[in-house]
Amino acid sequence: MTSTPSLVPAAELAARATMTFPNESADYRRARVALLAEEIELRRHIERVARMRRALPPGGEVTGDYLFEGERGPVDIAGLFGDKQTLVTYSYMFGPQRERPCPMCTSLLSAWEGEARDIEQRVALAVIARSPLAKLVAFKEERGWRDLKLYSDTNGNFSRDYYAISKEGGDEPALNVFTRRDGVIRHFWSGEMDFATADPGEDPRGAPDPMPLWTVLDMTPEGRGTDWYPKLNYS
Repeated sequence: MTSTPSLVPAAELAARATMTFPNESADYRRARVALLAEEIELRRHIERVARMRRALPPGGEVTGDYLFEGERGPVDIAGLFGDKQTLVTYSYMFGPQRERPCPMCTSLLSAWEGEARDIEQRVALAVIARSPLAKLVAFKEERGWRDLKLYSDTNGNFSRDYYAISKEGGDEPALNVFTRRDGVIRHFWSGEMDFATADPGEDPRGAPDPMPLWTVLDMTPEGRGTDWYPKLNYS
């Protein structure tokens, strides 16, 4: 068994930092070094969580009657894997009752569009919604997406089983990961943070947050804000 190497305390690593910036005060540098130590601890915590996630025991076997329509024709869930052994699915809030999709989901997927070809070097990536395929493709073309693979959940069974439909029948965003090992497809992990697990004053969100938008805004003095929401069009 490989032993985990002991880590230098985060405060000690932060004290080794050599960056300074023009005209900064001593107070600023002291506060920045203290923050750097916390950032190092956060990085380590993220990696600890990732190790725990990778070490999950086998999840439930996927046995449902799941049918999808993609731009290359109908597929079952095995077909979403392509030649990969792991599949990441995002359930897009763009059900048949919606004229336009969820702006927040669209913001997330617009960022993923730029990473889709890189992601698919290692795993399959599928965006699933309940609207007819023609409606999904029309919006994909409007948005200028080229690399995201969109699928219509034609019988709705996948969306029901994997928490993309609310109790009231509306759309819910859902992020799920599946594996295919020795021909057996299993659920591996799902984002399970929702309103029940949210802290006071915060919207429910995962950790790490899969939206690059928030990662960037969290680095600014304005932060995420409470009176702003992504839009489908800014013209």
